[in-house]
Amino acid sequence: MKELFTQYKPFFLFLARFLGSYILLLIVYKIYLSNYIDHPDGITYLVAKQSHWLLNFMGHPSSITPLENWVNLYCGPHNFYVRIVEGCNAISVIILFSSFCIAFSAYLGRTIIYVLIGSFFIYLFNIFRIALIVILVLKYPMWQRFLHDILFPVLIYGFVFILWCLWLFKFSGYAKKYFISK
Repeated sequence: MKELFTQYKPFFLFLARFLGSYILLLIVYKIYLSNYIDHPDGITYLVAKQSHWLLNFMGHPSSITPLENWVNLYCGPHNFYVRIVEGCNAISVIILFSSFCIAFSAYLGRTIIYVLIGSFFIYLFNIFRIALIVILVLKYPMWQRFLHDILFPVLIYGFVFILWCLWLFKFSGYAKKYFISK
């Protein structure tokens, strides 16, 4: 058993770091969300507000209305609306991204900086994603399900995958330590 652990030590370290950081970040996020029972949490509201601003900036007049634990974003001539819920704020994607970076980390300072910068770009990408979904659904309502359920999740997870690859092979120091022959 000891030989097995020694042989696959990088894998077991990755698994422990990934699961540990993922569970810890998820617990912290769930504690944060527990403070918002009857109104939208601050991050979801901010995402809705910034998506609303971006739509207006792009020439698509819109408005937002916070309700129970979501925000309605209205746009278009017939007041078409999308419901922005907690799952739309990209925090779960950022938690997954951060956990992967932590799992493949060789240097703490680099990891913190990359996670912060990557999280910022994921957050921005998500704002553009929401605005584009609204614009495209206004123009092509028959594609709503495809856009929301397939295309845009593929785009945001594809973006995260690119950030992970950059992290692993360019910035983390982990690839040189474990994968590239010396």
